[in-house]
Amino acid sequence: MSGQARSKLSRVLEDLGRTLLDVVASPGKLDAELTGVLIYDPDDELVVSPGELVLGVGVRDAETTIELLRRLGECGAIGLVVKHPVETSEAVVRAVRESSVALLGLTRAASWSHVAALLRTMSLASADMVGGTDDFAGAPAGDLFALANAVGALLDAPVTIEDRASRVLAFSGHQEESDPGRVETILGRQVPDRYTRMLHERGAFRELFHGDEPVYVEALTDEMLPRVAIAVRAGNEVLGSMWAVAREPLTADRAAAFADSARIVALQMLRARAGADVERRLRADLVATVLEGGAGASEAAQRLGLADGRLCVMAAQVLEGDAADNEAASQRLRDALALHFAAVHPRSAAALVGGVTYVVLPAGHGSTRTVLNDDRDIIRLAEDFLARIGARADAVIGVGRTTESLAEVALSRREADRALRVLQADRRGRRIARFDDVQAESLLLRLADLVTEDGELHLGPLATLIEYDDRHEIGFVDTLVAYLDAFGNVADAAAAVHLHPNSFRYRLRRLCEISGLDLDDPDVRLATMLQLRLRRLAGDA
Repeated sequence: MSGQARSKLSRVLEDLGRTLLDVVASPGKLDAELTGVLIYDPDDELVVSPGELVLGVGVRDAETTIELLRRLGECGAIGLVVKHPVETSEAVVRAVRESSVALLGLTRAASWSHVAALLRTMSLASADMVGGTDDFAGAPAGDLFALANAVGALLDAPVTIEDRASRVLAFSGHQEESDPGRVETILGRQVPDRYTRMLHERGAFRELFHGDEPVYVEALTDEMLPRVAIAVRAGNEVLGSMWAVAREPLTADRAAAFADSARIVALQMLRARAGADVERRLRADLVATVLEGGAGASEAAQRLGLADGRLCVMAAQVLEGDAADNEAASQRLRDALALHFAAVHPRSAAALVGGVTYVVLPAGHGSTRTVLNDDRDIIRLAEDFLARIGARADAVIGVGRTTESLAEVALSRREADRALRVLQADRRGRRIARFDDVQAESLLLRLADLVTEDGELHLGPLATLIEYDDRHEIGFVDTLVAYLDAFGNVADAAAAVHLHPNSFRYRLRRLCEISGLDLDDPDVRLATMLQLRLRRLAGDA
């Protein structure tokens, strides 16, 4: 089977089975090539490319369905997905025939976002395998959904292929013949937490991931059927697992076939991972080129789909922790940001560069509700993202200026980096900041870096006073800080440290004698105030 054949709508529907989608009305054979998946929003301008499958979120009545079918037919779309129950009146069926757009019904329990991600994954899977020659049970070994169907045929049982986190990567047909637990897993593309907890408690994962043979798992609940599972591994690395619904342990022949299939699935998972790594590196190089500016920025921007015009850079990073955990958390943050902005602002570009995830946002573009007219819109998008990920990632986001051209993107990137630096050192718990709002704090941090590098924080009269304080534990530095913070107002400064004004004046004279500070000199006052503030930022006070 060629790569093109595998991307036909009929093939995608065959792989999905009736668990998610069924055909409500068809204009004929569903052999058109699926080129992409688009989520319809009535508030957006309808821009559909030929061959796209459109998810009709909120489309329920026949009148809206008929009108949308007509418009999609003019654009060359191949199908419209609406949630059940779907009205199948004569007028609706006629609209399907006249528009040449298939009408598909989605089960009410399914999440639109899950379905969109699943369909996009399936439509891209075949493109990754053009030129692949491996074959298993008559199915192309490069297509995980085809492999799941092939394994399901060998075992005569519905099969899922999952990663280490029990996320569903692919599944065979006939899932509706299994049990409610499997259907819930397919709909959510993730084994529900309550089932994974039960499997951990029974030691199923320990047995599964420490052996090479199929493991028979008794039914977790009265309404569920038993499973047979096998680890998918490459050498000593466990990549994931395969699970088949089975009422009894496999025969020796079927167990051997299951083990053989796991090795072929491992090859495809490695291939997919390698392809994803290459794609990430390429995208990171292109985004880095845009951020740096220069001669190659224009070409890189074109390859990323970024137009030359008003652009804004966001910089996001997880707060510091264990190095290994940080690397994984940074990758998860990049993936989450890329997915979020691909959904709400398709023309954006996101990549992990040097441990920081950068998002380049075109301002003045997007859907009706995601046009970025000013900084408030950009902050709103960032706030929405952090609200969605919640406690899953302790991340902060710095926002640079909105530029007027691609040539100024490097400036927006520098500002985003500096805002990010402020948030990383922030003690107030802020998670998002525009550079304009934290420019003063950013300047102090840069000065702190400079004087720390030169060792100037530990020189001069202030260093003498700090050394005296350390030996005698008098607290003259606190007196000095209070005086400078009060701009020389002795009454206010004395109240801040709970001293009588006369006592405060005595301490002030004494600390000047010890240190040699001339607080009547405005330059000395400014330098001392800066030195105290920079020591605090550098963590020396």
